[in-house]
Amino acid sequence: MLALSMLTTAAAALLINGAAFLLPSLVADRGLTLSTAGIVVAMPTVGVLLTLFLWGALVDRYGERGVLVAGSLLTAGAAAGAAATDTDTGLSICLLLGGMAAASANSATGRVVVGWFPAHRRGLAMGIRQMSLPLGVALSSLTIPTLARDHGIGTAMLLPAGACLLAAVGCAVGIVDPPRPSRSDALDGGMYDNPYRGSDSLWRIHLASVLLVVPQYVVWTFALVWLMTDRNFTEESAGLLITATQILGALGRIGAGALSDRVGSRMRPFRWIAIATSVTMGLLALTDELDSWVSIALLVVASVVTVAPNGLAFTAVAEIAGPFWSGRALGTQNTSQYVAASLVPPLFGAAITAFAFPVAFAISAIFPALAVPVIPRDRSME
Repeated sequence: MLALSMLTTAAAALLINGAAFLLPSLVADRGLTLSTAGIVVAMPTVGVLLTLFLWGALVDRYGERGVLVAGSLLTAGAAAGAAATDTDTGLSICLLLGGMAAASANSATGRVVVGWFPAHRRGLAMGIRQMSLPLGVALSSLTIPTLARDHGIGTAMLLPAGACLLAAVGCAVGIVDPPRPSRSDALDGGMYDNPYRGSDSLWRIHLASVLLVVPQYVVWTFALVWLMTDRNFTEESAGLLITATQILGALGRIGAGALSDRVGSRMRPFRWIAIATSVTMGLLALTDELDSWVSIALLVVASVVTVAPNGLAFTAVAEIAGPFWSGRALGTQNTSQYVAASLVPPLFGAAITAFAFPVAFAISAIFPALAVPVIPRDRSME
């Protein structure tokens, strides 16, 4: 269950997050400005936010396996369409549709992990599942820029198409929906009750996650361009460094999940990482302004800490919402994050164009600092 959840999430990431690595080709080969190209590569995240809640509701109603198979097949089809088109408009539409389909992986794979692992091992298991996202980004950074440069954007889009097709086959063969209480037991235990009523914990986790996703997507979207333009990396060397940082980020998610199991809380590590993210982005802005090589090391650190809290919030939301609301709650969690994520490329692309990278890094440091007091109090894991 865990391996297939990872495969499906990583395959979806090749489209959703891999689109950012088309930026150099869109600017150099198609003559788009950085802000306009930022809008194109933001289309998958826009598509994701449009359908996350719907996919979550389908998971609550019909289960995980069917959603994963259908969503992966639709994502593969949209990626194939992106490979076939030769216009910026067609590419944008296919990336939008691909994001709408790829959203299916978020709630469904999270539910598979939460449903099959006990609470005292769930943080580690979710951290392993969550590492598939940076691994997908790492594979994207290693392959998509080079494929797009040497063979065209269409060829680069065949990679997510094939990966999502493989994920669909794997889920059809191997995924088993996790057990849930019977309807009568659920009614007696209040599991159908709306978890958003009577407590603000879910809302506060959603808000804190939105604030923390801003520096994450600043790093993901612009690291390649920053290394090439401000630090004079070649495209290949920049891609290799980003690949390494994404692997470290994947390990960081596992560490954060294991730590939450050990301390018996999701929210305390969540708060610690928010503080570390704000400090790291602030130092990155300062060292970049000073033109120091230390900024490269801090980019590596930022690539780790900005992705580390996602699994903690994801697990906490599923635990609080319960088996009959977690699909919708996780859909809400990811929808709110992708609203912010879809705004990052065009807005911060414009900020970088008007000012410079240090200003963008400094602005992104403010958001995790604001998240610290929003994170709710610790709660016992169930």
